Amino acid sequence: MTIQKNISLKEFNTFHVEASAKYFCEINDINELESVITDSRFRNEQKLILGGGSNLLFTKDFNGIVIKNNIGGIELLSEDEESVIIKVGAGNNWDEFVEYTVSSGFNGLENLSLIPGTVGASPIQNIGAYGVEVKDVIKSVNGFSLDNYEMRTFSNSECKFGYRDSIFKNELRNKFIVTSVVFNLSENRKVKSNYEAIKNYFSEKNITEITPSEIRKAVIEIRKSKLPDPREIGNAGSFFKNPIISEENFEKIKSDYPDLNGYKVDDNSVKISAGWLIEKCGLKGRRIKDVGIYDKQALVIVNYGNASGMEIKNLAEEIRDIVLDKFNISLRFEVNIL
Repeated sequence: MTIQKNISLKEFNTFHVEASAKYFCEINDINELESVITDSRFRNEQKLILGGGSNLLFTKDFNGIVIKNNIGGIELLSEDEESVIIKVGAGNNWDEFVEYTVSSGFNGLENLSLIPGTVGASPIQNIGAYGVEVKDVIKSVNGFSLDNYEMRTFSNSECKFGYRDSIFKNELRNKFIVTSVVFNLSENRKVKSNYEAIKNYFSEKNITEITPSEIRKAVIEIRKSKLPDPREIGNAGSFFKNPIISEENFEKIKSDYPDLNGYKVDDNSVKISAGWLIEKCGLKGRRIKDVGIYDKQALVIVNYGNASGMEIKNLAEEIRDIVLDKFNISLRFEVNIL
């Protein structure tokens, strides 16, 4: 393990914005992680654990140590008619792991195909797409506590999962490093194909036998049609969370905009599309120099070349202000801004 100084982070974030780290290292196992965390040189330094860099926006240099988590490995812990329990290293590429599960005949993650990032980020963000959240299939999360330098395991309930949220984003923010995640999958779990975009895909293609493999194929095709490839255009996927509003407010907006769709969260709350709100404000496709709102999906802010992190942040704040002014709904950022 090598500690580097003043390293550019441009290739380590999917927005491809320029920023540098005071110190930088890559760790491949728990021993290397423990070694760098307990090193007296870095004990008082700020620490940033980096996975795929797909949910980060750097607006300035990082004055501390960036630790790139490359802990790998996939271990099948148990398998029976009811469940398949798999332990996966935090540094594994998320979509490659999903592909592995689908090709192995393990159900549960196919709707989460093609989400960028690493396995370790999945519980932190409680990633979700097309009717599925990763909390539905996480059994436990293992990691390293920065408070007492000890390993700890969190059960599903202890993770305090919420919509794009978890204990790791709140009480344990900057206090816990995910080293592996244990998933509870199945070989015969019923697939979830009732999300509108997926239903339309199968209807258009006349596909009636819906398997996990077909779900994965559909999700990949849908995502590619709407979302830019971060390898080609800098972006971090959805920049904003879909807001949850009262049913009363939902009905009020729908009376003015009949095309508004919503998904009931509980008896009094409805989740609506942040992208729809942004589009209704006439912002879809807007561009200022090298930063813009993607013309195929208004939820996505893109770096067309040499935009700075501050330029991207400024546009995000402007979008939030315009939506608040028009709809009296405050959008929350999904991307972690540093």
